[in-house]
Amino acid sequence: MNADARELAAGFDIEKLTPEFYADPYPTYRALREHEPVKRMPNGSWFLTRYDDLVSAYKSTRQFSSDKRREFFPKYGDSPLYEHHTTSLVFNDPPAHTRVRRLIMGALSPRAIAGMEPDLIALVDRLIDALAVKANVDLIDDFAAAIPIEVIGNLLEVPQDERGPLRDWSLAILGALEPVISPEVFARGNKAVTDFLAYLEVLVARRRAKPGNGERDVLTRLIQGEDNGERLTEKELLHNCIFLLNAGHETTTNLIGNGLVALSGNPAQKRRLIEHPDLIKPAVEEILRFESSNQLGNRMTLETVELSGVTLPAGTSVTLCIGAANRDPQQFSDPETLDIARTPNRHLAFATGAHQCAGMALARLEGAIAISRFLARFPDYALNGAPVRGGRARFRGFLRVPCAVG
Repeated sequence: MNADARELAAGFDIEKLTPEFYADPYPTYRALREHEPVKRMPNGSWFLTRYDDLVSAYKSTRQFSSDKRREFFPKYGDSPLYEHHTTSLVFNDPPAHTRVRRLIMGALSPRAIAGMEPDLIALVDRLIDALAVKANVDLIDDFAAAIPIEVIGNLLEVPQDERGPLRDWSLAILGALEPVISPEVFARGNKAVTDFLAYLEVLVARRRAKPGNGERDVLTRLIQGEDNGERLTEKELLHNCIFLLNAGHETTTNLIGNGLVALSGNPAQKRRLIEHPDLIKPAVEEILRFESSNQLGNRMTLETVELSGVTLPAGTSVTLCIGAANRDPQQFSDPETLDIARTPNRHLAFATGAHQCAGMALARLEGAIAISRFLARFPDYALNGAPVRGGRARFRGFLRVPCAVG
């Protein structure tokens, strides 16, 4: 077994992933953690799998950069995808990152998020009512994916009849972040950025002419900026609206879908949560750890650094494997087991440090309300077909999950 693990670690290449890896990456992650926790890829980048190494990379903005201009130009060239991914909040360093994050966090204040809860409950209940009368239910299309699209649509006050393309735009843009992409995926991603920007230019012009309530309407808040006069540029504004949709859509869809599938596969934990609904908050944290929605992050070294005894020179591209770190036995006891009451649970699903997810409080709220109310209404739900994975390494989720709720 140990020899097999060594072989699995030795043969791993982020640019040549197998169907077996997409189905279940955790044996590979375990082998890498044990035998090559800082592994050099054939393309010259390095792949990190240990919890402590990821924390080091996340927390030191002096040693590790999130700026992707150098890394993404060979992949995207001078394209809409390049402009988007090098302008949005997640792929920038301080001080630009700090300024943009402060404006976005102001729009996602605890007060603002608390004010969303009644509408979120009403939305989830409407979706659940619709599920109850459907003969064939898909947990993703009919439930998990519908929630964040509506939430972000409400945050930006996108008219209901204009929300149709949002999910497809998001999937196309995020799909182009995979380690290797085809010309078709590249073209789809570029078209999605172009179409989304064109739509947002119209939406922003309308909002400038008729501002909304800055306490609830995130777009109005971002347009108006801070009281001290700090504003986003037009380019920053448009691309960070795309970022808000992308960051809030795919990962939250995966949190809800992964959670309901994981609970279905762990009936004792499912029953425990049904009998003790007050465990929903630690349950959401455990789902985030056990099946992290976002599995991979990226950094570049700014100076020579040492991780797990390996020296990386300045200018090295590094992949941070969140999915592996969140199952590191040095940090989590019995990490391959789903335990909805696990505490402490300092997982890295939302990263940590300066780039910790700006929308994590909203994602947690969406996950808790969606999963708890679904379980309360459909305690006997069961999968009635094989779930279909999304086929992506960076974002781990499902495309389809056939389900019986009766």
